[in-house]
Amino acid sequence: MGWRIISKTLSGGVHFTKSSLDATAATTTQATSHPSLFAFSEILSVPTVSELQGTENSLYLDVLRLFAHGTWTDYKNNAGCLPQLVPDQVLKLKQLTVLTLAEVNKVLPYDQLMQELDVSNVRELEDFLINECMYAGIVRGKLDQQRRCFEVQFAAGRDLRPGQLGNMLQTLSNWLATSDNLLVSIQEKIKWADSMSEVDRKHRKDVEDRVEEVKKSLSLKADNDFRGHEEIYSEPGGVMDYEEDRSRPKRRRHPMS
Repeated sequence: MGWRIISKTLSGGVHFTKSSLDATAATTTQATSHPSLFAFSEILSVPTVSELQGTENSLYLDVLRLFAHGTWTDYKNNAGCLPQLVPDQVLKLKQLTVLTLAEVNKVLPYDQLMQELDVSNVRELEDFLINECMYAGIVRGKLDQQRRCFEVQFAAGRDLRPGQLGNMLQTLSNWLATSDNLLVSIQEKIKWADSMSEVDRKHRKDVEDRVEEVKKSLSLKADNDFRGHEEIYSEPGGVMDYEEDRSRPKRRRHPMS
């Protein structure tokens, strides 16, 4: 039975048809070499593609799975079971390898990148990251030559691996629960801050009232003291007038015999 059904059309005109081994190989190479194609789950979900399992073309299904979930190291470890890749496929798989590494860490040491990408020197690595990754728009970041690392600011996502969706849902569920707990904690702190603000306002009001009372008390005492002095000085004979005292003749003291 011929492989004649067109299963998927992608940007750039990539078609899978059931016709021959050579046609399947050519179509797989075209899809995995396409410069703008970095996700392969749509191809793998097509029934006619999954039918490759168990046929003479099954190794090309393995190639698609490699480009969907694998890395350059995975290819080297299984090269004996897979078709030889053309240069464009090698480039694409190395680009995808960078995306996989960026999923785990946002600071990628040069030594790790050179090992994973089979790059022999820093200049070649930085050229690859700039020309083949950042200019392609799949990653953004900063090359730190002093620390010998690539600081990832953005990385495009890859296809979900089998079982990864469940882990992702669990991670999102945990994040949601943590966010709810954090929201409750923030609301409690807001209430506490409001209550402390009210207590502080009442305390300030009490202090101001006491200060006013003390001021009034001191003012009243000062008034009373002033009035008391006025009464003393205003009483007849209460205080001898100084001029009157000076006008009185002084007594002569007689010597004692």
